[in-house]
Amino acid sequence: MNIQKVAVVGGGTMGNGIAHVFAAAGFEVTLVDVDRAVLERAVATIRKNLDRQVEKKTLGADDAKAAFGRLKPTSQFTDIAGSEFVVEAVPEKLEIKKEVFKHLEALTRPDVILASNTSSLSVTELAASTKRAANVIGMHFMNPVPVMKLVELIRGLATSEETFKTVQALTLRLGKTPVCSNDFPGFISNRILMPMINEAVFTLMEGVASKEDIDQVMKLGMNHPMGPLTLADFIGLDTCLYIMEVLHRGLGDDKYRPCPLLRKMVEAGRLGRKSGEGFYKYA
Repeated sequence: MNIQKVAVVGGGTMGNGIAHVFAAAGFEVTLVDVDRAVLERAVATIRKNLDRQVEKKTLGADDAKAAFGRLKPTSQFTDIAGSEFVVEAVPEKLEIKKEVFKHLEALTRPDVILASNTSSLSVTELAASTKRAANVIGMHFMNPVPVMKLVELIRGLATSEETFKTVQALTLRLGKTPVCSNDFPGFISNRILMPMINEAVFTLMEGVASKEDIDQVMKLGMNHPMGPLTLADFIGLDTCLYIMEVLHRGLGDDKYRPCPLLRKMVEAGRLGRKSGEGFYKYA
C-alpha cells in the first residue's frame, strides 16, 4: 500500500514521538488529542526535538522545516477522515483504547489499518472490539521514539499476513527495525524487561544493596546504558506496576508478582521523573 497520510491519536510522550518520526520520514501527519494543552505541548516538543536533530546534524534544517510543515495538530477526531493509516497512542488502559478504536473504525475506510502503541495489552482483545480485526496490529515504539530504532510488531489472533507485511514495510520506511511478537502479555520487550526491574526493586527492598550499587552492577557489569532503578524512574513507576500486574494476571505465575515496594512507591505518588521523585530525586 502506498500510504502517505497518517493519523496519530494521543499527543503524550509516545504520541508526539510517533508523529515526529512519521513527519520526518515524509508522511503527512494528523496528530489528534482532545486536550488542547497536551496538543500544544506535543507540537512544542516536536519542534524542539527537530531543532535538536538539526543541531546534531542528523537532520538538515530544510528537512526539519518540511517535516514540521507536514504536521497537522487537531483536537477534532473527525479530522482523521481520509487517513490511510492510524496509530493509537492513548493511555495504557484497555477500555480507553477500545473506545478510541470505535471512533477510528467509524471515521476511516474499512481497509485502513489500525495500529496500537500498546506496550502490554492484548491486541487480540482490542481487535475484537472492532469489525476489522484482520486490520488491527500492535506497533510498540520505544521511548524516546525519535532516537530508539526498535519497533515491536504484535500479531493479534486475527491479524492478517497482509496487515503484518504492510506495517513491517512501513516501519522500515521510518528507518526503524521491526521485530515480530505473538500476542502474549508483555510481548517480548516487557516480558523480559519488567521482571528484571521488579527484581531490582525486590533487591533494594530486601536490603541486598543500595540503589546506586544495584544500578552500577547492571551498568558496569552487564553493560546496560542505565541501571534498572534509574530506568524504572524514566519509564514511570506507575507504568512499571501496571505492566507487572498485566503479566501477573495474564500469565498466572507468581514470579510476576509486583514488588510491594514498587506498589508502595506508586501509592505515595513517587512515580519517577514525571513526578520529580522515584527511587531518585529530580529537579
